[in-house]
Amino acid sequence: MACFLLDWPGVIEPIGGKWTGLDGIGATQLAELCGDVHTGRDPAYRTLTDAIRVLVSDGRLPAGTRLPAERALAERLRVSRVTVTRAYRDLREDGWADARQGAGTWVRLPGGRVDGVWAPGPRRSGVIDLAHGAPAAPDVLSTLVRRAADRLDAELTGHGYGPEGLLALRERIAARYTARGVPTEPDAIVVTGGALHAIHLAVAELALAGDRVLVEHPTYPSAVDVLADAGVQAVPVAVEGADVETVLPRAARQTAARAAYVMTDFQNPTGVLLDDDARARLLHRLARQGTVTIVDETFAELDLRSSGPAFLPCAAHAPREADVVTVGGLSKIAWGGLRLGWVRAGSEHAARIRRRLARSQIAPPVMEQLIAVEVLDAIDGIRAERVAALRARRDHLVRELRRELPDWTFTVPDGGLMLWCDLGAEVSTALTAHAARHGLVLAPGPRFGAGHAFTDRLRLPFTHPEPVLTEAVRRLRRVSDEVVGGAVTRATPPVGELVV
Repeated sequence: MACFLLDWPGVIEPIGGKWTGLDGIGATQLAELCGDVHTGRDPAYRTLTDAIRVLVSDGRLPAGTRLPAERALAERLRVSRVTVTRAYRDLREDGWADARQGAGTWVRLPGGRVDGVWAPGPRRSGVIDLAHGAPAAPDVLSTLVRRAADRLDAELTGHGYGPEGLLALRERIAARYTARGVPTEPDAIVVTGGALHAIHLAVAELALAGDRVLVEHPTYPSAVDVLADAGVQAVPVAVEGADVETVLPRAARQTAARAAYVMTDFQNPTGVLLDDDARARLLHRLARQGTVTIVDETFAELDLRSSGPAFLPCAAHAPREADVVTVGGLSKIAWGGLRLGWVRAGSEHAARIRRRLARSQIAPPVMEQLIAVEVLDAIDGIRAERVAALRARRDHLVRELRRELPDWTFTVPDGGLMLWCDLGAEVSTALTAHAARHGLVLAPGPRFGAGHAFTDRLRLPFTHPEPVLTEAVRRLRRVSDEVVGGAVTRATPPVGELVV
């Protein structure tokens, strides 16, 4: 993630971003990412080993990256060279690094792992994934799939190509926006292969390689990966404890950013919800700087409040239709396996995005679109079921954390899928590394930011059923005891019947 040091304090200092192929990472950059290796109960070499393994596992340190010389890294970390030598040796022995005399040491991934993909892995017996917020499908989805299959016969008489997306689907998406307070025609909708695909298309439409795009800091990791793949420079802007509608426009003025990627509905990972006044100020102030707002509404349907106003989509507040591009999808409200999303944009942007999609994909899959039609026809019932379950699970996770880990603090969000926890110490990476020994998969706080930021944070989804959350928090407490205090415990044996 490329960053810029400006005189506005909300913009993060320049630090290392992505490294690819056989390019090396400097000692200063790696030390910044690893943090203080003296933190926790483990010896420094083991903490360093674990930190590098986590960096490789989540893609911040791509396979093939050459590690810095042992002496240089030791100086930056303020440890002995023996400590770094031992860490590099353990990485090689465990399959996380290779070395060749005279060529140095470079990181690798053990067999079967995929480099830098922010998505849940295969389900493993006894392992609880707390790294991703991916709820199971609603009970009605299998019925809706069968109904969609019945619709397929009518489509099979044609050629099946339609880069604009099925009219029936675009009508329903447009009607949903209209019902939420922003009149929308079907031609304003471009159907995509999921919300992330929609973000990719929006970025490609609005920014060229080398252009600057603002992102909230912290933010959704995959969105930053999309920006990097597009060759644009992501500019993280600190938003915690600040007014987003103030800090983002100021950063836009200082960086001449072409676009800004934001989540105004239960931001990932903080859970912050912007009201209508804040949305209006944000859109108008960014527009005055010539910055187009890309609004990610993936969580917009996940409002867990039992009362309160329903805020308008950001598109309703834009000064002009060209000042905002909205993306959305069905993965969170329905199911992650339903890779169906959309872009809502002004007529010119929508037409160009549709042409861009046609060049790369020709047309979205027909069957998925038919399923999406059925899902949107049943959306009120699906949403009621999803919201009720998430509200109960959120409250359950809050109770369990307050009982088992009372030193951790967080703001209970009004919606979305996760808690953003303050651990009170810079141990996020260490917890993530130790968690694997206890059948837990965690996402370290720095994965949601740039460099060494958020080493004291952990994002915890409340998408699992209550019994699984209870077991997950119990394991978290054991991991925390190992890392920061309490009795050193043995790893929790996998629970064979617990498959999540």
